[in-house]
Amino acid sequence: MQSLIAAVERLDPLSVSGRVAAVNGLLIEARGGLTRLSVGARAEIERRGVKPLPAEVVGFRDDRALLMPFGPVEGVAPGAEIFVKPEGASVRPTLAWRGRIVDAFGEAIDGKGPLPQGPAAYSLRAPPPAAHARGRVGSRLDLGVRSMNVFTTANRGQRLGVFAGSGVGKSVLLSMLAREAACDAVVVGLIGERGREVREFIEETLGEEGLARAVVVVATSDEPALKRRQAAYMTLAIAEYLRDQDQEVLCLMDSVTRFAMAQREIGLAAGEPPTTKGYTPTCFTELPKLLERAGPGPIRADGTEAGPITGLFTVLVDGDDHNEPIADAVRGILDGHIVMERAIAERGRFPAINVLKSISRTMPGNQSKGERDTVRQARQVMSAYANMEELIRIGAYRAGSDPLIDRAIQLNPAIEEFLRQDKEDATSLEDSFTLLDAILSANEGADAWAGPDR
Repeated sequence: MQSLIAAVERLDPLSVSGRVAAVNGLLIEARGGLTRLSVGARAEIERRGVKPLPAEVVGFRDDRALLMPFGPVEGVAPGAEIFVKPEGASVRPTLAWRGRIVDAFGEAIDGKGPLPQGPAAYSLRAPPPAAHARGRVGSRLDLGVRSMNVFTTANRGQRLGVFAGSGVGKSVLLSMLAREAACDAVVVGLIGERGREVREFIEETLGEEGLARAVVVVATSDEPALKRRQAAYMTLAIAEYLRDQDQEVLCLMDSVTRFAMAQREIGLAAGEPPTTKGYTPTCFTELPKLLERAGPGPIRADGTEAGPITGLFTVLVDGDDHNEPIADAVRGILDGHIVMERAIAERGRFPAINVLKSISRTMPGNQSKGERDTVRQARQVMSAYANMEELIRIGAYRAGSDPLIDRAIQLNPAIEEFLRQDKEDATSLEDSFTLLDAILSANEGADAWAGPDR
């Protein structure tokens, strides 16, 4: 009854409508009462012989409202009536959504029937919790991936970026995390993904075990920019619902770059000036609003704290340039970054993480003294080998010239095997440190590796 009363109170006593005045590219111009609305309001446009077209107000020009559709504009005619939807953009998830695949509107697309609707509506554009009213990051999180557990140890409620070019293995890494990370629920947002890869990711890469505790939100690259952007908001809204049920949530989004590209299309169509590399100013204002929604949960009035949302967001770097505008902006917002390199993938080591360029901003506070010493020694020998790698490969380095480099050469095969991990394998956080410590303590690097394959 309380939900019904709240819904009645939200109803606007004044009915607002308008008509199509013009269609210009991605924009539909409307005349009439729609100018009373605000940016972000939802409407439906009548079409001949087909379902009404959902749209969103993205701006105003003179006496006309500018709308962007959530689908193709075929069937929209001059003078077509536009009706305002009484409810804003929201979703009503439940715990039963786990194991399901939904679109940007929160509707099931997995053929398993309609989704149950929860009693509370969660806004897709909800603001992040106030900084003074949210908790701190929790205990460290076991991700199941050796290289990340050791070299970028993460805490519950932390946000990390995975920076990589196309085809370097971001999606496979996300599937490993979805299956193996120590959490209660997973929300996966596939934003602007290739259509042929969606089922492949869900059925093969993610698998039944990973899907069982996950909600997957999908918006493929062929769908309108507005829908791709909304899929990112939908991903965070579902994660916030699960957080409020005291679930420990892992939010995976692939990718933030395609969210920014969708926002760029919307901004350019609405008349925003392009700035850095063609991106509009709203791209850089929307990124923190989206990414800050992940993190530690808000503190309730009774002193309890909602569950954390640990976020891992992939960033598709343009031309493998890790300093391009979106990558640079996201790196400054998040609590750490994981760099994946094509050169490492080309030599057959997956996940192709360059641990020397990756960092977690909660380290070393989440590691014991012994673990910090292990990581420091490993980085020292890996850095020494990387600095002399070219000379070592061509045989120009003479053994005995530098004890540190001699040790790095000795340990390199074992460390490479430690960093290599099949997508079906999982290693706990404690075992990851134990294995690396054994490698560094061994006299012969070739005999040091005693990982899962032995």
